[in-house]
Amino acid sequence: MNLAFRNAVQGGDDKPKLPGSLHVNRRLDQWLSIQPEGTVTITPGKVELGQGILTALSQIAAEELDVALPRIVVRPASTPSSPDEAVTSGSLSVQESGMALRHACAEARGIFVGVIAQRTGVSRDEIAVQDGDFVAPDGRVIGSYWSMADAALLDLEATPGDRAKPASARRITGTSAPRLDLPAKIFGQPRFVHDMRLPGMLHARMVRPAARGATLAALREGPLPGGAAIFRSGSVLAAVAAQEHHAEAAATRLASRATWDATDTLPEEHAIAAWMEAAPREDSSVLERAAETPEPARRITRRFFRPFITHGSIGTSCAIAIWDGEQVEIWCHSQGIYNLRADLTKALRMPAEAILIHHMEGAGCYGHNGADDVALDAALIARAHPGTPIRVLWSRAEELAWGPASPAMIVDVAAEADEAGTLLRWSQKVLSNGHSGRPGRGALPTLLAASMMEDGFAVPPAINPPLAGGGGAQRNAVPPYRVPALTVDMARITAMPLRTSALRGLGALVNVWAIESVMDELAAQAGEDPLAHRLRHLDDARSRDVLARAAAMADWPNRVKRDGIGMGLAVSRYKGSGAWCAAVAEIEAGETIRCRRLWLAADVGEVVNPDGSLNQIEGGAIQATSLCLLEAVRHDARNVTSDSWETYPILRFTDVPRVQAELIARPEAPPLGAGECSLGPVIAAIANAIADALDVRVTRWPFTPENIARAMDDA
Repeated sequence: MNLAFRNAVQGGDDKPKLPGSLHVNRRLDQWLSIQPEGTVTITPGKVELGQGILTALSQIAAEELDVALPRIVVRPASTPSSPDEAVTSGSLSVQESGMALRHACAEARGIFVGVIAQRTGVSRDEIAVQDGDFVAPDGRVIGSYWSMADAALLDLEATPGDRAKPASARRITGTSAPRLDLPAKIFGQPRFVHDMRLPGMLHARMVRPAARGATLAALREGPLPGGAAIFRSGSVLAAVAAQEHHAEAAATRLASRATWDATDTLPEEHAIAAWMEAAPREDSSVLERAAETPEPARRITRRFFRPFITHGSIGTSCAIAIWDGEQVEIWCHSQGIYNLRADLTKALRMPAEAILIHHMEGAGCYGHNGADDVALDAALIARAHPGTPIRVLWSRAEELAWGPASPAMIVDVAAEADEAGTLLRWSQKVLSNGHSGRPGRGALPTLLAASMMEDGFAVPPAINPPLAGGGGAQRNAVPPYRVPALTVDMARITAMPLRTSALRGLGALVNVWAIESVMDELAAQAGEDPLAHRLRHLDDARSRDVLARAAAMADWPNRVKRDGIGMGLAVSRYKGSGAWCAAVAEIEAGETIRCRRLWLAADVGEVVNPDGSLNQIEGGAIQATSLCLLEAVRHDARNVTSDSWETYPILRFTDVPRVQAELIARPEAPPLGAGECSLGPVIAAIANAIADALDVRVTRWPFTPENIARAMDDA
């Protein structure tokens, strides 16, 4: 669980409060160490997923220690030596890991300066730190971090108190330092777990069941390419070979020889919404605010529907495992190595100290994909081949069809306003499976093979974290606008035909789309400009600022109505507690909908690396464009059928909109994550732009010609 979720669940403790993840990982030497050769090693528990976090964390450490950025070396997360920072998710890495490192490095600086002051008699307040050297007022170098590297000065717990530099004194953070991870990737150097090769390594390819819940009834014998071996545990089936192409060919042959006991377990694709309404559920209230209001002059009711969607990662999931006696060692691209270890202890029925997990970079995951699942695949096969490294690489079909999906959602909105369009009442009801099936959060393992292996486990239904931890289906279901009477409810579907879990933004994508669509309709009913309508309902100054900035960037007041061209805008504060973002979209309605331009304004508080933050905001906007215009999981009664790029299309480079993004600088404010704040506003802005161009409100995802035509028929 992420730190905010963990704190919400565990509550406070009796220890003095420390920033971010430092509160639950209190030793300074867990976070950094000084090396005699003149470098500083930092050891965060958050991991690089392509978001540039290791660069930002390095900047924070270099800033507080007063050393040059190239002196910072980042050690990838590994159990059990790294801090347990739960999961790298929710756009929380700077808030949790960055603030922990800022405090730890600032305290470390003070400790070293204090020792030098005692040794030399120079007042600690007069000692300057210049690239790791300690300099007296007369210019003499009186010591350095490196000269005391072996003194074990950081072998203690952090203490409370604000020692970090004020914003005005920062010189490294707040600048666009080049990404530390990019050179190796650009020049094709081995960096990903996929590139790792170990002596004597064998390659494995999984053979997936013929249907959800199917069991392996029989397997015909016969030779396999390259002398490949068969691995089987219950209904977990794989081919193992010395050569990768032999493993792949053998898996194909095994699939043709396998007989499965299978039944229809999935609802009809065209009837997902009806299935959702009839499925077993747990109802809960998210927020209720009562108020006496006059009779409304205007009322809008809308239902918004999104099917299952998936990650569409360009690379596929991969892991390597070695089983050596009583211990298994795993290299994988999990977002949460400690949470993964917790599930592996259950699935493998072995103690946590016998499981060693190293993070290595993999494909961008955009939420919870198959990175944890493939680790269990590799561990199971490695147990059958002691002492031999086993590498498991998923296929494209596995990645798209067997990785966790983001759940289908229904959001019902009913809004009431007076004659002038002023909001009186708002009701929002969210129906969805849970949005988190991540490992380590329940009594049962959630990993794919755990339910298929011999003596396996039931598949636990996905959960929704509480709002204090960011929420799941209910994320951003509370509108940001002033409304006297408000009711927000959530129903979590407990039956799970497809395994569901987190995808970038979780429920915010649908909730923001629903809220901003209804706000546009209310503005139109009142004859009011959508921008003015929002501004007069927003009490939050930072929401108003990003909305006004995005509108100015797009020259919103001077837009001209053109045939087939539409413009729309939207705003939200991610999770209601994170970064603010507003978007203006320009679309062209032809044979299909094409998003031509996006203007984005964001407020992420203190910005550690402006270029990195803008990359995240722009990347989220482009992914949001792909999600809402193209993406939907397709399936029949037994399996996912959208298991290729032809059947699960994503946005191509030729269709990427032109994106202009700006940050509102607030160096004195706490930092907030940038990775997910743009998705909801972009989807909503595109929907509003379609309504502007075609005078039809699209309420079914994706915004394809078929769904737009359906909306026209329903109008």
